[in-house]
Amino acid sequence: MKMGWVILILALAMVGCTSRSTARLKEQNAFLAGQNTVLQQQVQTAPAFPTVTVVGPVRNSTVPWVAGLTLAQAIATAGYLDANEPKEIILTRQGENAKLDPAVLLNGVVIPLEAGDLVQIH
Repeated sequence: MKMGWVILILALAMVGCTSRSTARLKEQNAFLAGQNTVLQQQVQTAPAFPTVTVVGPVRNSTVPWVAGLTLAQAIATAGYLDANEPKEIILTRQGENAKLDPAVLLNGVVIPLEAGDLVQIH
């Protein structure tokens, strides 16, 4: 009789674990669906003007591109949020990546950007 109770308790415990994992999976799927919806809305409402995208600890990842826009200006316009200096900056232009040392910007080197550039701050 005791063995029957133990099996029943173990079976109930396993059902509870399955329910929790199923619930987590549903939560993850709902989260991803929400993210996809937001991304689709962003694509549909993408600005008609040229931009530069800045990814990393910034307030605004989309920076309007204007002739003469520099990397330092784009990072400042994006609103860099981290209290520490970046360790690395990667500039992607037409599918090609260039790793940049952030110290270069502090030394006053001007790096011009082009419309469609992607700046990743790490």
